[in-house]
Amino acid sequence: MPEIFFPAEWYPQSAVQVTWPHINTDWADDLEEVTACYVALSREILKREKLLVVCNDTGEVEKYFSRDEQKNLICTEIGSNDTWARDHGAISLFIDDKPAISDFGFNGWGLKFVANRDNLITSRLFEKNLFLPGVAYRNNLDFILEGGSIESDGKGTLLTTVQCLLAPNRNQPMTQDEIGGYLKQSLGAKRILWLHHGYLAGDDTDCHIDTLVRFCDEHTIAYVKCDDPQDEHYEELSAMEKELESFVAYDGRPYRLIDLPMADAAYHDGERLPATYANFLIVNGAVLVPFYGTEKDQVAKEQLRRAFPGREIIGVDCRPLIRQHGSLHCVTMQFPIGFL
Repeated sequence: MPEIFFPAEWYPQSAVQVTWPHINTDWADDLEEVTACYVALSREILKREKLLVVCNDTGEVEKYFSRDEQKNLICTEIGSNDTWARDHGAISLFIDDKPAISDFGFNGWGLKFVANRDNLITSRLFEKNLFLPGVAYRNNLDFILEGGSIESDGKGTLLTTVQCLLAPNRNQPMTQDEIGGYLKQSLGAKRILWLHHGYLAGDDTDCHIDTLVRFCDEHTIAYVKCDDPQDEHYEELSAMEKELESFVAYDGRPYRLIDLPMADAAYHDGERLPATYANFLIVNGAVLVPFYGTEKDQVAKEQLRRAFPGREIIGVDCRPLIRQHGSLHCVTMQFPIGFL
């Protein structure tokens, strides 16, 4: 059996992928604002590592960046339905110490949205020889798995939610045990921590873990906490907190838990949006955290400073992103060192 290593997000990175918004995506009505958000987060990434941009028009992307920034910019023209790179992007692994990208199936979060073009992006990237020599391609398209639905501690632990991985139109009729077995085999996991509680109103993903709970290091977990008993999330997030308190790390030690504030309620067209500070992105030397224009932004920033000592904590205004029910982590996918 090959030895499979699924690095944690804090593992040294070579690049981050984004899929650029365009007029034929759901961003059509907010394209100017969302593009500005993409430019802001892209500039922070380009300071620290390469940025791989999947787009319709290379020139339309390059014009936003200086000549110096473009030294780390890789643009490639590939068609897309939407822009959620976390979920249509590849999962990066090391198999017997050699880099490999695993291309899992993406079907628009259980056939909720059209995803035929998005589902081809990873294979198209590989066909274009954009990865370094020696990076292998693994075809896992017969199994539906979104990157936002799993967290790795880099020590063989996967963290996920029952609500998402057992949701309709994913991998039925597979049972929880069968899905767990597949993840252990394909991702090299030694154990899986399943959360049975926690949700955010307005979430299209059936409770992606990266909206609720995140590994910050091998022994530290950041999670969304709701302190308002009148909030619709209070009971579920309190039950999720108790589940986290019962978990232990790979070495048997209790996790250090750092609570993130429940983002103030945001609405669009009368619908509550799934704004969350858990949707941060770890990059080389820094953590990019979504901001939503309220006082809680600074509270979240300080809590993440505790979780990531030694890393710069940088806020990115993600109010345009949350209108389409996602945030900063959802639109990005990292590649470890040795991939690009």
